[in-house]
Amino acid sequence: MNKPVLGLRGDEYQPLSSADLEEMDQAVRDILCQTGFEVHSREARQIFAEGGADVEESRVRLTNSMIDDALKSAPSEVTLYGRDEDYDLKLGGSRVHFGTGGTVLNVLDLDSGEKRKVKVQDLKDIARLVDYLENIHFYVIPVYPEECSDKNIDLNRFYSALDNTRKHIMGGIYSSQGISDVIDMAAKIAGDKKTLRDKPFISFITCVMSPLKLDRDYTNFLLQIAREGLPVAIPAEPLAGGTGPVTVAGNIVLMTAESLAGVVLAQLANPGTPVLLASTASAMDLKQAAYITGEVEMGLMHAGMARLAQHYELPLYATAGMSDSKVPDVQAGYEKAMTSMLTGLAGANFIHDAAGLLEFCTTVAYEQYVIDDEIIGMVMRAVRGIEVNSDTIAREVIDRVGPGEHFLGEEHTMKYMRSEYFQPRLSDRQRREIWQEEGGLDASKRAKKIARDILAEHKPEYIDKEIKRDIERKYGERLLLN
Repeated sequence: MNKPVLGLRGDEYQPLSSADLEEMDQAVRDILCQTGFEVHSREARQIFAEGGADVEESRVRLTNSMIDDALKSAPSEVTLYGRDEDYDLKLGGSRVHFGTGGTVLNVLDLDSGEKRKVKVQDLKDIARLVDYLENIHFYVIPVYPEECSDKNIDLNRFYSALDNTRKHIMGGIYSSQGISDVIDMAAKIAGDKKTLRDKPFISFITCVMSPLKLDRDYTNFLLQIAREGLPVAIPAEPLAGGTGPVTVAGNIVLMTAESLAGVVLAQLANPGTPVLLASTASAMDLKQAAYITGEVEMGLMHAGMARLAQHYELPLYATAGMSDSKVPDVQAGYEKAMTSMLTGLAGANFIHDAAGLLEFCTTVAYEQYVIDDEIIGMVMRAVRGIEVNSDTIAREVIDRVGPGEHFLGEEHTMKYMRSEYFQPRLSDRQRREIWQEEGGLDASKRAKKIARDILAEHKPEYIDKEIKRDIERKYGERLLLN
């Protein structure tokens, strides 16, 4: 395993001009201050009112000064820690990171290839696989096992992740008690709550409902997490043509306003709370009124949102790398690569859903994680861009080699041959004859073999054995260990 390459600076692709950003910012402020949004948490409405908002029944309207104060209070950089410092994620500006995502109920079985319901063992196996794959920078817990109930889902999802990957772990949550359990468990691993707050290796997701609605449960979860001082992403998911405007620009404006409403609330509840402005928008296929994820416009939406986040000086949780294909095929490849490339080159900070997902974000596949690891590696090479200096321009070596010769034996070639070019694990670059002699496997089959090999050999246990015994004693039968 090589040392990971993460946090490269993007923003080479800028789909919005400065004038565009100013116009969109004004539209966002008009929505929050004039149109307003619904808030279904009584406590949140009171906090908004005390902060200076106009609250009329469930409708809340902010003031420009409230928005400005929140933007000043919210950290412009948020570090999400790994349990290995190589995986610390410094979010902000245009630093780019890619990882997993989803709350998926189905998996393509690694042996049979058939679609089946997710099991607790899949939680562990996917975490181990992602832990090994060096181009996947973080682990948003991607699946929801069928054995789990509402009472134990948060505990089991985070416990399985914490024991099987050292990368930063983020997850959605489903109950107030679950939040408390997960924080308690992570604090035991960290040593205490203060240490966890100082170097948080877990973080959370709370959602805003499109259009313009902060529902009761997720909003109360947001307040609970903010008061704990732990990082939280606040995504909105307007579907263009359905729960959001059909235009790309309109959808960007709506989801920015929705997420920013949550950012303001978090800062009112606990100034300085580490928050991620967040975007998960996609579109509807209006021919059949269906949710889709592989359209190129999704990449445009999140690239545009990256520019707005940079304008607000807030770190961004963005979305890319999904596919509408049902299997790891050529469609999955080009859909995933297109949106990941656009979003990465725009400098989005924490790009989730970029590995493993298929079929409108309803299914994961083990081999797809391996394939997407390769796609992300290529995208990150593009994000790194072209290094120009007196050595890379190679004027001296060109002069020395001269006309009609070659550069194979040059020290300059040896120096740069690995660092200048992405080195694939999966792609086949051999002659056809050799490829056929080795079985003639396509990329999907090669990825399955790689996934099997990793799972057979990579079996980490990242929770100290004594701490693990304490956790298992405390939570007893609520932890599904087998």
